[in-house]
Amino acid sequence: MGPDRGGARGDRRPPRGVALSSTSLVFENVSYAYEEAAREAVSDISLSIAVGEWVGVTGPTNAGKSTLCLLAMGLAPHFFGGRLKGRVVVLEKDSRELSVIQRSAEVGLLFQNPFTQISGARERVDDEVGFGPECHGVSRLEVAARVEEAMALVGISQLAARHPMDLSGGQLQRLALAGLLAMRPKLLLLDEPTSQLDPAGTAAIFDVLAGLHASGITIVMVEHRLETLCELCPRVVAMVAGRIIADGPPDDVFNREAVQLRVGSPVFTRLAREAGLSPPWPVRLRDATAVFGRRLA
Repeated sequence: MGPDRGGARGDRRPPRGVALSSTSLVFENVSYAYEEAAREAVSDISLSIAVGEWVGVTGPTNAGKSTLCLLAMGLAPHFFGGRLKGRVVVLEKDSRELSVIQRSAEVGLLFQNPFTQISGARERVDDEVGFGPECHGVSRLEVAARVEEAMALVGISQLAARHPMDLSGGQLQRLALAGLLAMRPKLLLLDEPTSQLDPAGTAAIFDVLAGLHASGITIVMVEHRLETLCELCPRVVAMVAGRIIADGPPDDVFNREAVQLRVGSPVFTRLAREAGLSPPWPVRLRDATAVFGRRLA
């Protein structure tokens, strides 16, 4: 894999050579309700994500963000049951045509709670990282190489001999991500990927993701920290009550009144608005610094 780890704040455009007309993930008028649920978790979602994009998804509780990931992975409805309308196409394959096991060869989903992602079938961290490739018939030598690389990327090489159940929440989150990276996915679905990590660990993981993105991997990342989304993702999807209310560059999305009222604003946007500055308001630190600098000059 060997991604370039040039930092999390570099160029976020898809890598050269990637055809933007090709898609990693498409939702066509998708509605989904869980078994016995009174209402739909997502309603009439239409969304297309090109190969090589890094897309952030945000919104309040029960917006449908995690459900979007479960649908893309095929866990909904294949595992959770429920009622699905519309069409989900992942890596140009209809979700109805592949099992979750088949899809996991190319798509990785990191759950918000990493504990639920640990297999329980392995007693060492390094064996847990290699569990997925082993299940897919990857050779022993190749598994070993992938495990070593993935553990080094997420910073858990020193934990190789530990039992997975002895790890902290942050270490488990890194372990779960390493297990996904060992599968060499083309599409990563990340549900709050650093929720268990401290600031230093968070920055390190985002640097890893930046390198993966630079290597051509498509990333869909659920994240509630709006400042983080604006720094990392060139495209943001805002959801409320199971529907998409905005989709576009963060500068556009977070300058929309509906998003500010129903989802929120980055702190820099709020400060600029409260200071009486004219829109469009900044959404990133560097832009806010420039705007306030001009005002104070």
